[in-house]
Amino acid sequence: PAQPMRFAFLGTGGSYPSRERMTQAFAARYRGDVILFDCGEGTQRQMMLSSLSFMSVKTIAITHFHGDHFLGLAGLVQTMQLNDRRDPIEILVPKGTAGFAEAFLELGHFRLKKFEARVRELGDGERAQYDGYSITAASLNHPVPTIGFRFEEDAKAGRFDPARAKELGVPEGPLFSKLQDGHPVEGGKGKVHPEDVMGPRRNGHAFCYLTDTAPTPRAVEVSKGADVLIMEATADDALTEFANRYGHCAASQTAATAKEAGVGELYLVHLSARYKESDPIESQARSVFPKSKVPKDLEEVELPWG
Repeated sequence: PAQPMRFAFLGTGGSYPSRERMTQAFAARYRGDVILFDCGEGTQRQMMLSSLSFMSVKTIAITHFHGDHFLGLAGLVQTMQLNDRRDPIEILVPKGTAGFAEAFLELGHFRLKKFEARVRELGDGERAQYDGYSITAASLNHPVPTIGFRFEEDAKAGRFDPARAKELGVPEGPLFSKLQDGHPVEGGKGKVHPEDVMGPRRNGHAFCYLTDTAPTPRAVEVSKGADVLIMEATADDALTEFANRYGHCAASQTAATAKEAGVGELYLVHLSARYKESDPIESQARSVFPKSKVPKDLEEVELPWG
């Protein structure tokens, strides 16, 4: 049976590590692939403490090149080589920033020899396609080039209608499977095509990862209808103006994005180190969007996707 989707909130703090939270890193395991979103300082250690293997990371998606989002990248890649990784890895970055990633990967006397790291720039709306899912970039509102990401499963086949198949003279058994696999079969009343017995294609599940950003219509657009939104809430509402000035959101602004986009649930991340507890950010967000939660570092969530 397929593995469920698993989320791991590896680091949920912003700017610099605190006793409560490491800097930003979020991982998702979909089927056999682990996708890492941001790679703040200490990410590889956090992965070792989680249920997800750092050696299984297929793609690393970096939102921008402020230190709390990428300073763990060089160490992670070097450790992968020390553990004899052979599979290539893809690193998604904003337009115009590939040079930062490429230089950082070969710091000091280290050289990548055993596997290839392919750095790929994504502009607003550009999509990277993988086996069974895609990752789309969206430009965000931050002082440096910054993108958020939408992960989306490929559309799924429509539901099979066995009663209709029998009506058309197709006996239950192997021919049912053949139709569901997309092949026409001979029925008692002539040729039966998959579209005769399959409902309309269904959209796959989706989640969005958006940080760092001040409020922007683009955040709403890219997260429209997503099952889950993981988005920054750097400050509580008392510091809204201060947060916005530096390209960040306060709690109620993040929740308003989730509400307007019609997402299923919201996880708030990238909390300033000034917050030792998740309140007041969580309570302020819930007053706007009830399905809001501030996860703890190393918290994991399982979803019946895949």
